[in-house]
Amino acid sequence: MNNIVVAGGGVFGTAISERLAWNPNNNVIIHSVEEDVVKSINEEHKNKKYFPTRFLNRSIKATLDNQVFDDADEIFLVIPSKAIVPFSKEIKKFITKKDPLVINLAKGMSDDGAFITEKIPFKRTASMKGPSFAIEVLNGFPTAFTFGGSESDYDLVKNNLFNNTGLTLDHTNDIRAVELASILKNMYAIAIGLVSGRYNSPNVDFLVYTKAVNEIRELLKIYNCDESVIFRYCGIGDLGLTGLNDLSRNRTFGMLIGKGFGHENGESATVIEGYRTIKLFGEMTRDRHLEDKFPLVQALYKLMYQGSSLNEYLITALS
Repeated sequence: MNNIVVAGGGVFGTAISERLAWNPNNNVIIHSVEEDVVKSINEEHKNKKYFPTRFLNRSIKATLDNQVFDDADEIFLVIPSKAIVPFSKEIKKFITKKDPLVINLAKGMSDDGAFITEKIPFKRTASMKGPSFAIEVLNGFPTAFTFGGSESDYDLVKNNLFNNTGLTLDHTNDIRAVELASILKNMYAIAIGLVSGRYNSPNVDFLVYTKAVNEIRELLKIYNCDESVIFRYCGIGDLGLTGLNDLSRNRTFGMLIGKGFGHENGESATVIEGYRTIKLFGEMTRDRHLEDKFPLVQALYKLMYQGSSLNEYLITALS
């Protein structure tokens, strides 16, 4: 049996747990800090807080106890990106028996702007990202990810953990490239959403989409990452899903601004990952005097943080 702990009982943590439980060789436990979520899963086989009408695989258990990590063979991190580093340092205290594979599924940077997999205190780390809306994962649709990590860990996940789950993987050894691509796609989804809100035109959407692909590739180079990752599931796959589908929070955020609604400094009850990313990369490219090389990043930064108008953004984005 694979003893799998999914850290995070939210929307995506629940969805990936359900799919992992399809493999009878996986023993799946959801670790959550929410007592109502743990109680609901254990007593009713539902996560009533996030999926109130859906029954989960009856083999899935849930716990509040950090001691569960001591028996884990694999740990999937599915909590907000800003919380992962302190959370990882806390649970590391409980891990004494094994050297678990720790896979980051969160799409974002740590609170100080560093790559998450470089900040968490584990020997075996990996990153897994791809075009994967949680509701479709929960509903059992075929779904793909890019696995960034060692060849041996990739083989373990693909051929062992994911057996009979309908989940598939492609692979790169460059963990940082997978992390960076997943961070950038949220920012560029906002960029595409802005023009979609104004024009509602596939021509215009793909004009900006193509620019976004080129800028992501250049940013991968700047960070000394494998630029070919842009062609994997975590690259054009995830950018396409997030930038061109209305289920995406980041695209929807951009569309609302494109239709004339204010962005209110990014404040929302829903996490808009790309808003924070715009600030990070807007300032980075400006500090390195790369404004001309990244016109979309700069136009987004000026719109969101420097009071530039939507029309000024559109002139830059579409020229």
